[in-house]
Amino acid sequence: MNFNTRRVTLPAITPLCLQKRVIKVYNEDNTSRAVEVPTDITARDICQLFVMKNHCIDDHSWTLFEHLSHLGIERTIEDHESVMEVLSGWGMDTESRLYFRKNYAKYEFFNKPLDFFPDDMVSLSSETNGIMDHSQLIQTFLNSSTCPEIHGHLHAKEQGRKSWKKFYFVLRRSGLYFSNKGTSKEPRHLQFIAEFSDGDVYTLLSAKKIHGAPTDYGFCVKSTKRGSPRDLKLLCADDEQTRTCWVTAMRLFKYGLQLYQNFIQPHQKQKASPMRSISENSLVAMDFSGHKSRVIENPSEALSVAVEEGLSWRRKSCHRLSSHGSPSTSQSPMSNIALHMAQPWFHSKLSRDEAHRLITQQGLIDGVFLLRDSQSNPKTFVLSLCHTQRIKHFQILPVDDEGDLFYSLDDGHTRFTDLIQLVEFYQLNRGVLPCKLKHHCARITL
Repeated sequence: MNFNTRRVTLPAITPLCLQKRVIKVYNEDNTSRAVEVPTDITARDICQLFVMKNHCIDDHSWTLFEHLSHLGIERTIEDHESVMEVLSGWGMDTESRLYFRKNYAKYEFFNKPLDFFPDDMVSLSSETNGIMDHSQLIQTFLNSSTCPEIHGHLHAKEQGRKSWKKFYFVLRRSGLYFSNKGTSKEPRHLQFIAEFSDGDVYTLLSAKKIHGAPTDYGFCVKSTKRGSPRDLKLLCADDEQTRTCWVTAMRLFKYGLQLYQNFIQPHQKQKASPMRSISENSLVAMDFSGHKSRVIENPSEALSVAVEEGLSWRRKSCHRLSSHGSPSTSQSPMSNIALHMAQPWFHSKLSRDEAHRLITQQGLIDGVFLLRDSQSNPKTFVLSLCHTQRIKHFQILPVDDEGDLFYSLDDGHTRFTDLIQLVEFYQLNRGVLPCKLKHHCARITL
């Protein structure tokens, strides 16, 4: 019996790691860049790619954000998350975007947990409501066998209504609850709101304008399976510190030890690298006036030395050499403008509100700053600085001294020939500021 045989060629199966897809990533000024990436790429991989392509300094603060403009919400995409899984949740929606920008606050709670978790909002989830030892706070969150608890009042938007109502909320490993009887935590009074195994926490953009919230410190829990506005669990805090506490705790409950691994991974690579790293703790006040150098430990003495150093910089600046090698006793205003205009921390025509928004986007931690033109006085500049999760604005005044132009933050007591000197000084010395300048807000063109 004869059989007709035919060779069948099966299509080649491409391994997942070799499959490619084109994605588009935006930055703060809404310029974008399309790149072809493997389908198994993570958020950290995307950040590393753009850091290299744009020759940025990799200080581990670059972050990928998921921005859902049709819902008015956004969130940090955690470094280990699959970008393709995030994109798959968008469906056919074209208003959703990936943003690449800095977020200095992404892991700051590992360094300074007390700044993120106020005493009156954290306790042990127990019948006695015992207060937690804050020195072990982060370890308690990371340990799955322990039960920390976040509690406090929040505004919640009532389902199917435009009104918001204030309730007492409790956050535990099992999920988010609110009490239907005052501040009672008894099981019969707690009503379940959301869990985090199939949901993510987002911040609300323009919470008062878009969602009618009582304040602009809004956030929400969104299910990864449902994306309509009516499925959002909309919440609102009375201040930024309260919102930060709830959002950070939800991230820790959802990802736990994975967040800590994300935090330490770059530092482990840095230890193995021969490149030199500088931390803020390595910058200390020193006295070199004697035969031996010494560390200045007295804060009052350190402040006095800082002021004297500023005056010393002023005297030295008068003897700078010009481009021809001769001493120059005055600086051209145009040369000063050219100097600071090229700096990444200077943002020229930025308004006060825009500066506030940019610093908020890049992380409300101590020392995040930028410099900009003053809109009320064209001849002056403004230093916008974050301290204790609040943004403060300090005017930089020009000082004319016998024809020489200087800049000062303290009514002329400490003077600088240009803004670069001023920034470098306050990066090392607090002076009249509430904290030292640590992290500058940067914008890049993709």
